[in-house]
Amino acid sequence: MHEKLWDITRETLRAIVPADAFAPTDAKMDAFAAGAGTVLFFEDQDVIQELQKQFSLYADAFPMFSEHSAGMAQFAVWTALAEAGIGASLQHYNPLVEAEVTKQWNVPASWKLRAQMPFGSNLQPFPEKTFIADELRFKTFR
Repeated sequence: MHEKLWDITRETLRAIVPADAFAPTDAKMDAFAAGAGTVLFFEDQDVIQELQKQFSLYADAFPMFSEHSAGMAQFAVWTALAEAGIGASLQHYNPLVEAEVTKQWNVPASWKLRAQMPFGSNLQPFPEKTFIADELRFKTFR
């Protein structure tokens, strides 16, 4: 079933990526589809709107709170997969694929697709990443 997601994504991107530049995109979709599965992360907009009504003082902040919650859920799932020795990556092909995904799997209209997490074996080592030094990224105030 998760292969269908990456077929949808591939064909959606094929329509907008120039043909002469599509090979890397095609290879990426093949890699995602070859995984064991994909977790789809949604947020129910009806729930957010109801919370905005119940707590009107904070209504403007609920979309941001929802994004924070979604990020925490994504991190928790990724961490659980990593603890089990399963590789994963976080992808964001929404909103490009959202309408087709919603239709394909009969997802409620109020659910907004936030991210896709393909998972499976770590077939190759991950490339080294560089980071901004902690003393530049983090501040402590006492």
